[in-house]
Amino acid sequence: MIIRVLVMVGGLMGGGVASQFPEYAQQYTQRLGGAVDALGQVVADFDASASAEGLSRNEALAQMQGTDLIVRRRADMARTFDRHARLAADLELLQSAGPFMRAYHATRLTDGEVARAALASYEPAVPINFAGLTFAGSGFVAGLLAMWAALKIALWLWPFRR
Repeated sequence: MIIRVLVMVGGLMGGGVASQFPEYAQQYTQRLGGAVDALGQVVADFDASASAEGLSRNEALAQMQGTDLIVRRRADMARTFDRHARLAADLELLQSAGPFMRAYHATRLTDGEVARAALASYEPAVPINFAGLTFAGSGFVAGLLAMWAALKIALWLWPFRR
């Protein structure tokens, strides 16, 4: 009886956690859009400065030599260009995907800064749409199975089992 209750609790916990994925993915996508916009402005400013000097982006980066500060700034800008391209690609994919495809592409929800910002302001939402209920049901089943397996292993390893 206690095992059934614990397995049910595991299922409910799994359902509750999994049901939050669609809302978190939506909030992450919104934050990602803001990050892409901010990085896009930095990239556009750099490109405008390079263009004003008759240089391409790569030519302008190549000319950033001399002092340690300039060399560091060049490395910073190269990282900014790379991050902007990666985040813009992630944003395009996530905006065109529905909640189930966002779960399939969950590896695109991994930018540390964006994820921390999304988690910091995240508030759980009640899943009243099809996607939320589907995730809740999947999480419930996964939680049931995980708790059942954990209890089976614990009882098997228990030193005083019958």
